[in-house]
Amino acid sequence: MNISTRTLRTRRAVWRGLAWLSATLLALSLAAMLALYFVLAPLPGEWRTALALGPLTLQAGVPSLLRLATAPWVAPLLDGTQWRSRIGTLHVRKQADTGGLALHCAPCTLHLHGLGDTPLQLERAELTVQREQSTLRGRFSAGAVQGQWQGELTAQQLQLSLNVPDTAVADAYALLRSHIPEVARARINGRFSLSARVALPGGAWQLKPQIKGFEVSGLGTQALLAAQSHCGPSGPSKALAPDSTLARAVIAAEDQRFWTHTGYDLKELAAAFDANQTQGRIVRGGSTLSQQLAKLLITGPERSALRKLRELLYAADMEQSLGKARILRLYLENAPWGHGLCGAHAAAKHYFGVSTQRLAPAQAVWLAAMLHNPGMEARRWAQSGQIDLARAQWVAQAVRGVSRRERQRLLAAIGQAADWPAPPLQPTARPPG
Repeated sequence: MNISTRTLRTRRAVWRGLAWLSATLLALSLAAMLALYFVLAPLPGEWRTALALGPLTLQAGVPSLLRLATAPWVAPLLDGTQWRSRIGTLHVRKQADTGGLALHCAPCTLHLHGLGDTPLQLERAELTVQREQSTLRGRFSAGAVQGQWQGELTAQQLQLSLNVPDTAVADAYALLRSHIPEVARARINGRFSLSARVALPGGAWQLKPQIKGFEVSGLGTQALLAAQSHCGPSGPSKALAPDSTLARAVIAAEDQRFWTHTGYDLKELAAAFDANQTQGRIVRGGSTLSQQLAKLLITGPERSALRKLRELLYAADMEQSLGKARILRLYLENAPWGHGLCGAHAAAKHYFGVSTQRLAPAQAVWLAAMLHNPGMEARRWAQSGQIDLARAQWVAQAVRGVSRRERQRLLAAIGQAADWPAPPLQPTARPPG
């Protein structure tokens, strides 16, 4: 046998070996994928997701997938892997002490539609996972904010509960210092705790926050003590005094706990968060007059969680530096009233042809009632000739410091609002100032 024949036979043997090895690997791969298919195949009515395996995409039951991923023998296989998710790239490592998994992302993106469409971004967050039968639990941390979580897994969902124990509010704001520049100079006091529940895949959060002693200083809002309204003349001081009908009506319409809160109303914020989640968009603000003033004069109207958190800082600062009466006066001087109108004086002139000092009580109540959506109310009134009678009556019922007889007269006057002439679609020229 010559050398060329021997080489040819060797090559054939190598090719046969490689072919056999390839076939074996292919068979093993197909067997593994087939096994995964049967293990992860969703049962009727089970929560499912699409799982990409190389060129193939399988429908997998999420409960089975979670049980497999948290099995003790799988943790070493996942150690050092990375997974793309909605909150960012998750880096996975095995915990030597518990045998569970630790996942971290840097940065991490949180989507909370109850706070607006713009997500929150954290520099880094970590989550540990352990499973005991159908119960998942672990810890989570982001900076100095830490807590525990637990999840109950069923065929249809994962019911999660989270708890953040007593923590400094400043630690929570520190997580966003690269996005909220005011955090660097603000002195933030107070403590908070949080319990939350969410059912996946639905994703509707139930939040129960508690805040104690939240105060802010150092943002320079004392400069607003002498600030002039950018809307022009605001009329006599008495017309916008805290005991005026217009001021009391605005409090009834926009912030009924104005005199008792410290810049924020936790009950209203929670109600707004729930309503916005239900609708999938911002339909309710939950802001106090102090927060609305911060939005008007400082933070701007952007609908985002970051803007809301900045607004909260300024509102708490203004409560310390300005006091309630000045906050209320500034709000009345700068509030938007539809048709591009700015401030109570311009609104009274446009809608009723009088100064704020000469507004009738029923007129003042209706101006306050418009503030929840002044553009919409102005257009509807101009086009139909009718005000939203039910809302005006609701505000009138909530005005404080009114005797029973005065309230009856007020409601009767509002009932005659159909006789009020509809305002023009465009405001009259604003007086110079």
